[in-house]
Amino acid sequence: MYFLYNIILAIAALLLLPYYLLRMLLTGKYRKSLGQKFGLIPPGSITVMRGSPRIWIHAVSVGEVTAAAPVVVNLRSRLPGACIVLSTSTETGREMAEKMITEATAMVYFPLDIPFVVRKVIALVKPDVFAMIETELWPNFIRACHKRSVKIVLVNGRISPRSFRRYAMTRFFWMPVLDKIDVAGVISDTDARRLIDLGLSPSRIHVFGNAKYDSFAAKASPDLQKMISEKLDIRTGEKVLVAGSTHDGEEQVILSVYKKLLNVYPDFKLISVPRHPERAQAVAVMAQKEGLEDIIMMSEINGGKRRTTEKVIIVDVIGELFRIYSLAAMVYCGGSLVPKGGQNILEPAAWGKVVFFGPHMEDFQDEKTLLEASGAGITIRDGNELFERMVRLIQDQTVLAALEEKGREVIIANKGAAEKYTGLIMQSLSHKASQG
Repeated sequence: MYFLYNIILAIAALLLLPYYLLRMLLTGKYRKSLGQKFGLIPPGSITVMRGSPRIWIHAVSVGEVTAAAPVVVNLRSRLPGACIVLSTSTETGREMAEKMITEATAMVYFPLDIPFVVRKVIALVKPDVFAMIETELWPNFIRACHKRSVKIVLVNGRISPRSFRRYAMTRFFWMPVLDKIDVAGVISDTDARRLIDLGLSPSRIHVFGNAKYDSFAAKASPDLQKMISEKLDIRTGEKVLVAGSTHDGEEQVILSVYKKLLNVYPDFKLISVPRHPERAQAVAVMAQKEGLEDIIMMSEINGGKRRTTEKVIIVDVIGELFRIYSLAAMVYCGGSLVPKGGQNILEPAAWGKVVFFGPHMEDFQDEKTLLEASGAGITIRDGNELFERMVRLIQDQTVLAALEEKGREVIIANKGAAEKYTGLIMQSLSHKASQG
């Protein structure tokens, strides 16, 4: 089975390598991470990996880093002398981790799932426990950890409908991989059922909720709001539409809605945050075609330019969206009017914002259900409905304030998952120690 997997992996690598090398040469992307993905960890990173016990936390990208942050904080509090190594797969994830997770002993890029590479990196890190955030299954890596008696823990586990369909098609392959996971903490009963269907023993699965609630609840502070308010020169009470994590096909809808809002409220502002920052220029061109010429890019503000009369801010950098949500009068969360599975609606809810989203929320079904039940999450079918529902709420501030408070209460009420996941890792360390 592994032989076949590695043959397929080698063929895929040969086919994809020219593409990634070209992207690296043209855009600089992957330049920082490529060497480490092949096991070339800088000596400085290895030198600082001191302490005991040794815990390796893997968070693929920005979303997983957010879930990992409160877990790492808890681990550091309980184990001040531990060596906590945090890995990411993406450079954007690494940048976010450097901002959010200062408690980590060292940070590395996760290796490619090539047998000799993963063996080399595992030998360098020497983990007692490997904890993967959410669910990213790399067979060679998991197998190598298992052979070295490294405890393997799934933290904040989730399997989206799309991922489940892919895994289910090759269930025979994934069953022995899942069998090497010592214990799995998952977000919901749905995720638990999917793991059981794929072959993981029910006795190893615990439903603990979403650690992101802890992260967002802790981050949503008045100081953070004040910082972004001053940076963008937007005062409390100003009407701002924040369109977060939007995809191609959604910006045109948002721009149309925004123009209608301007007809009713001429001082309304728009902050557009494309899911992929490299699309920001294309969004700016769309806005100009709609007659919205008064535009400033976030990179210009970061470079020292001050926003004055510009009503449209387009965010072409990473790591700003969470605190930008604090400025919103109205929020639309992207990836949902187009079939992309949705984006994380917990971030704006943590600020006490009512969140609008489209019908395509398959990857965040539990969050959708929770917010809709409180009234702080609203599904819309198109731009017309989005405009009408937004205006209705703006005109009834009493109802809006009540819904915002309910959304905030939902986040607070669901805190505590990070502590449970920390306990799962601590338990695995105890089992490791008892086994010698």
